[in-house]
Amino acid sequence: MLNDSFGRIHSYLRLAVTDRCNLRCRYCMPDTGVDFKPHHGILTFEEIHRLVSIFSMLGIRKIRLTGGEPTVRKNVSRLVSLISALPGIEEVTMTSNGILLAEAICDLHRAGLRRVNISLDTLRPNRFRAITRRDGIDKVLASIDKALSLNMRPVKLNVVVMRGVNDDELRDFADFAIRKGVTVRFIEFMPFAGNRWQSEYFISSDEIRKRLARAFVLRPLDEENSSSAREWEITGEGTRIGFISPVSDHFCASCNRLRLTVDGALRTCLLNNAEISLRDLLRRGASDEELALSIQASLNAKPASHPGIDGLLKQENRTMIAIGG
Repeated sequence: MLNDSFGRIHSYLRLAVTDRCNLRCRYCMPDTGVDFKPHHGILTFEEIHRLVSIFSMLGIRKIRLTGGEPTVRKNVSRLVSLISALPGIEEVTMTSNGILLAEAICDLHRAGLRRVNISLDTLRPNRFRAITRRDGIDKVLASIDKALSLNMRPVKLNVVVMRGVNDDELRDFADFAIRKGVTVRFIEFMPFAGNRWQSEYFISSDEIRKRLARAFVLRPLDEENSSSAREWEITGEGTRIGFISPVSDHFCASCNRLRLTVDGALRTCLLNNAEISLRDLLRRGASDEELALSIQASLNAKPASHPGIDGLLKQENRTMIAIGG
């Protein structure tokens, strides 16, 4: 098992398959000057397959494909098939913005994709364009319906909440979740390079929950020890609402996840910039055993928690698009 020095067992790998995206969300990407990795700089499917096979031997059981937007990478369903066939891998999932997902989801499902999280920060077309700098909310809504039709449950919606931007839609999202039978997860706005994080846009999970409690009776659910979301149920509806609070009330003590960037850097924490390049080791001819030892060494150095907000604002870090969602 992949244990760190604090006794946390790691069974979940978030794997970025591209740093390209067909949206330009304001909280994720800079307005201009995004330096995408050249084709030779990113991991090939064969390299990903080899690394995931090593991770699976070390105890990784769940893989989440992220980006960028994973559906913009050509033949990503082939990668899903390769990964899902590996011994020890119990579940392959994906986080997507939903723009291309409806077109690809049948192939992905046949290849072994079992669940999807879909990012959607507003239910209003004009506001969707303002946040993402693109049109396409109709395609995202179609992707939600398509995932539900394939019984890829629970379908989870990821909503980054920003004060004065979309926090007036909290009840709308809860009503949408009830109507559609999906889980909505409200995520605190996090600081990354280039996203112009400002405290006036920040709204805590606690405030979000209290505001929802004015309209709904919320019942706390038993938490999974490794879950990033604290989940509550809307009483009488069976609908789940999740709150992800990396800024105001982090879940570091129960973290079970690792991250592999599109260029093969292993990160043990989203909000800590320490990383090692497994790509470089692999391309220099490292054996599986050497790669496994490097993975464990990186994990041994994982801190107890990421920095607080003051530290996050001071530290150098990649953009969100370069790390992987």
